Amino acid sequence: MSDKPVDLILNSSRMLVLAICMLLTMTAANAQSKFTISGTVKDAQSGETLIGATITTAEQKQKGVASNGYGFYSLSLPSGKYTLLISYVGYRATEIMVDLQKNMVIKASLNPDAELQEVTISAEKVVVNDNISNPQMGLNKLEPDQISNIPVLLGEKDILKTIQLLPGVKSTGEANSGIYIRGGSADQNLVLLDGAQVYNATHLFGFFSIFNSDAIKDVSLYKGGMPAAYGGRISSVLDIKMDEGNDQKFGMQGGIGLISSRLKAEGPLVKNKSSFMISARRTYADAFLKLSGDSVLEGSSLYFYDINAKVNYQLGEKDRVYLSGYYGKDNIGLKDNFNTNWGNAMASLRWNHIYGSKLFGNTSLIYSNYNYKVKDLEQGSTLDVSSRIRDMSFKEDMTWFAGDTHRVNFGLDITQHQISPDDTRADSANSSVTKAEQRKAYEAAVYVSDEWKIGEKLDITYGARLNWFSLRGPGTFYDYSANNRIGIPKTYSDGTTVKDYLTVEPRLTAGYTINAQNAVKLSFNRNSQNIHLLSNSTAALPSDIYVLSSNNIKPGIGEQLALGYYRNLKKNRYELSAEVYYKRLSNQIDYKDNAQLLINNNIEADLIYGVGRAYGVELFAKKKYGRLNGWIGYALSRVERRFNEVNNGAYFPARQDRTHDLSVVGVYKIKERLTFSAVFVYGTGNSVTFPDGKYRVGGVTTYYYSARNSYRLPANHRMDIGVTLDGKNRNRLRSSWTFGIYNLYNRKNPYSVVFKDTNDNPPRTEAVATSLFGIIPSVTWNFKF
Repeated sequence: MSDKPVDLILNSSRMLVLAICMLLTMTAANAQSKFTISGTVKDAQSGETLIGATITTAEQKQKGVASNGYGFYSLSLPSGKYTLLISYVGYRATEIMVDLQKNMVIKASLNPDAELQEVTISAEKVVVNDNISNPQMGLNKLEPDQISNIPVLLGEKDILKTIQLLPGVKSTGEANSGIYIRGGSADQNLVLLDGAQVYNATHLFGFFSIFNSDAIKDVSLYKGGMPAAYGGRISSVLDIKMDEGNDQKFGMQGGIGLISSRLKAEGPLVKNKSSFMISARRTYADAFLKLSGDSVLEGSSLYFYDINAKVNYQLGEKDRVYLSGYYGKDNIGLKDNFNTNWGNAMASLRWNHIYGSKLFGNTSLIYSNYNYKVKDLEQGSTLDVSSRIRDMSFKEDMTWFAGDTHRVNFGLDITQHQISPDDTRADSANSSVTKAEQRKAYEAAVYVSDEWKIGEKLDITYGARLNWFSLRGPGTFYDYSANNRIGIPKTYSDGTTVKDYLTVEPRLTAGYTINAQNAVKLSFNRNSQNIHLLSNSTAALPSDIYVLSSNNIKPGIGEQLALGYYRNLKKNRYELSAEVYYKRLSNQIDYKDNAQLLINNNIEADLIYGVGRAYGVELFAKKKYGRLNGWIGYALSRVERRFNEVNNGAYFPARQDRTHDLSVVGVYKIKERLTFSAVFVYGTGNSVTFPDGKYRVGGVTTYYYSARNSYRLPANHRMDIGVTLDGKNRNRLRSSWTFGIYNLYNRKNPYSVVFKDTNDNPPRTEAVATSLFGIIPSVTWNFKF
C-alpha cells in the first residue's frame, strides 16, 4: 500500500490549519476592540431552526450575516448600542436592542408572517433581497410550502418534479423524476438526504421520487458555484434536509390519494429541548390488481413504500445531537414471469457543537445502502440478478466566523465505498452461478473556503477541495490499456492499493452589488467523480451498473465557468436573472457498440472514454408574493460528447441535449380558501439514433446506423392544472381537497419510437411512437391537526 496520497492529505491538512491560524492572527488585531453577538434563530411555533436567516443592525446594515444550516449565527461589531434586526423570508422580522460591551448570546424566535401569505400586501412591506446580496450563484432554494400547490402526476407532491420546472434542469423522460442539470448525466448529480448520498432517488422506475414532501424542511439546488464542502459529483448538488419535528406541541398530517396515502407525526419528547418526526407513505396500486379479476394480475405486485424518521436532543447550551433515517422499497412483479425490487436505506448521526462565539462544528457518521434484485420466474428457468452499493462516511464540518468580513468553512470527509456490481444466479438445464467480485475503495477529502466581504459591494468566496481516491483489493483486476478486450489480469490481496487518484478542485464565486436592486456574479468550480453509472436508457433500470474509478476508468472531471446578472423590482417582490455558463467534461464513459449490458464481469472491456461540453443561457423571472405568484424559466443550451470510436471522433449531441426548455408556473389565490394553479412545459425532443437504412436477407430485416444521436423526437409539451379547496377550521383540524388534471389537452408526447416492417408490405418501414400518458385526473384529501 502506498502512503503517498495519505501523506499528501495529511500535509494538506497541516497547511489548512496553518492558513487558518495565519488568518486568525491577521484578524485578531482588528477584533481587539470588537465583541461578538452569536446565537440561533428558530421558528417560534415549531422550534425548528431557520436556515439562511439574515442578521444585521439598523446602524450597520451592510455588515449582516446569515445563519448556517443549523440556524447558528455570529456577528462581530465594535462596542456600542445597536438595534439588532433578524429577518427570514415569510416570517415577521424582529428587532432587539443591545448594548454591546462584551460577547453576547442572543437566541431569536420568529413568527410566520401571515401578512405575506394574504391576498393583499401592504405597500410598506419590504421583502429580503437575498438573491442580490448573496454572492452565491447557480443556487435555487425551494420550501415544501412552495411545492404544495403545483399540479403533478396523480396528485403526488414531488420535489424532483418541481425542480424540473427550473431553468437548466431537464427531466430524464415523460413524468420521470430523474434530472439532467446543465448537460450532466443523471449520475453526475450529488443528491444528499441529511448528508447521506442517494444513489437512486426514484420510485416505480422514475415516476415518483423517494422524497416525501411532508418530511422535508429545506431543499437547496446548486447548478454552479458549488461550495468546497461538497464533492464527489461533477454536475450539481441537491442538498435536502429533513424536518426536525415540533418541540412545542404534538401534531399529525397526511393525505389520501388515488394511488397512495401518507401520514406524518411530530412533537416534543422534552418541550423546548427535544423533538421527533416520523413520516410514512405507501402506494396501493397492487390492491387494484387483486380486484381486476385477472388471475395473472392477482398474483402480481406493484407498490412502493418509504419511511422518514428523525429525533434530536439538546444536551446543553452548546450541544445538540440528531439521529435521522430513511428506508424505502419498491416491488414490481408479474405472476410467474418476473419480480423486481430495489430500495434505499440511510442513517445519519450528527453532533452540533458551539466551540465559542465564533466557531461552530458539525460531526457526522453516515450510512447509505442501495440495492436491487431481479428474478426471472418463467417456468423451467430461474434467473436472479442482484447488485448493491454501500457507503460508510465520517464528516467534520467547521464554520469559523473570523470577523465582520470573513467567514471560513473547513473540514474533512472520509468514505468507504463497497460495490457488488452484478451477482447472477441462473438455475436451468445449464445451471450456472456468476458472482462478481466485490469492489472496495476509500475516498477522503479536505476543504477550506473563505467568504470575504471586500467593502460594501464586492463579496468573494474562494477555496479548494483536495480529493483522494484509492481502489483496494482483494480481487483480480484487468488492464485493458493495450486495447486488448481480454485484458491482462493481476491479483491483489486484501487492502492492497490497486490505483490512487489525487485531484485538486479549486472553487471561486464573486458577487458585485451594483445597488440594492442589481448585482452581477461570477463563478468557477472544478469537481471530480469516482463512482460512475453505466446506463443505456433514461429510466433507472436493473441493467444499470455502478462502477468505481479503476486502473482503466479515470475520475470524471467537470469544470464550469458561469456569469450572471440579477435584478429585483417592486421592492424585491419580482426577481429577474440571466446566467450563461460553459462546462467542460473529461474522462466521460459510454458503452462500445454491441456491448453486453447484463451479466458481464468484464464490463470495463466494453467501455469507451471521451470528453464532453455543455453551454447555454438560462433566464428566470419570479413573482414571490401576492394574489398571483409563480415563475417563468427558459433555457437555451447544447450538450455534446466526443469519443474516438463514435462518429469518426466528431462531437455529437448527448442523450440529454435539448435545445429549448420552457416552463411557466402560476398559482392564483381566487379566494381565501380557493387556489388555482397551472403549469405549462415545452421542450425540444431528445436526441436519438434512428436507422439510416435496412436490408433483408432470408426474410430477416437488418437495420444499419451511421451517426449517433443525429435525429430528434418531436417536441414535448404539456399543461397541468390543479385546484386546492381549503376546508373550514374545526378546532385544531385543518383539511383541504386538491383536484388536478395532468396533461390537460391530452398531448401524446412520444416516449420512444420503434421501426418495423409494415405487415402488408415488408420492404416498407413504419415508425411506431409510444406515449406513456394521456390526460390523467387526480384527487387528494389532505389533513393536519
